Amino acid sequence: MKYRHIKWIILFLPTVTIGLWEYIRHVFLLPYISMIVGNFLSPVIVFAVTIIFLLRLFKMLEKIQKELELEKLKKAALMERENLARELHDGIAQSLFLLGVKVNKFGRKHQLEEYTDFQNLKQTLQHVHEDVRQSIANLKHSPNEVTFSWTNTIHQFLMELENNHQMDVDFRWGIQEDILSAKEKIELFACIKEAVMNVIKHAKTSKIQILSEETEGGWICLIMDKGKGFKEEDLEKSKGFGLQIIRNRAREMNWIFSIRCIKNKTVLEIRKE
Repeated sequence: MKYRHIKWIILFLPTVTIGLWEYIRHVFLLPYISMIVGNFLSPVIVFAVTIIFLLRLFKMLEKIQKELELEKLKKAALMERENLARELHDGIAQSLFLLGVKVNKFGRKHQLEEYTDFQNLKQTLQHVHEDVRQSIANLKHSPNEVTFSWTNTIHQFLMELENNHQMDVDFRWGIQEDILSAKEKIELFACIKEAVMNVIKHAKTSKIQILSEETEGGWICLIMDKGKGFKEEDLEKSKGFGLQIIRNRAREMNWIFSIRCIKNKTVLEIRKE
């Protein structure tokens, strides 16, 4: 029922009620009910109609008013998020891009491309730039809304992966979209992207598996590749930031993160219990 209709019903209901009562009273009930009793029953009937109908209408009116106020707050918050996203894009994102260009020129000029520390610097800068871009994309939508289809987004990413990097991806997804919150979808997608990029950079393989399934009270996601593998001591000495980023994201979401190597098959696991 619309807001305007509810207001008119509230205005006319008492008048219509007392009018109908007086008509019925004088036409049909006058021989049976005295004037004193009829006058006594008039306010009682109006009060009863008010309790039965008007209170419900007032609740509906209050609900509509709250929804309107909530929509205004959401709209104002979304506008602020869009303004912040614009400032990030025009400020930090552009500066990071320019910094990346300058770092690449500096590395080529001084022949630093083969140095591990310089590669770590470039990788860190790239991760920061990607995080800022992801933050800009997230700010353009309300955090309480699922603004994209989870499986469609992953499929699109994997198609780009196969086309741009010639990767053979075995993708089997078993988690229903409504199991994950909007925040979980964003963070898990970011972890999958980071894990896949690590495979491209370090595993020296063209095949990767992304598997997931629901468990009792949670879910599990596996990213696996049969590349060159790793040794535990090499993993501990590694200064790469990719795994650290995934580990930090998982910790912030109270997920369980682990990585292991089984016969040169690297298995990265993210689990929610």
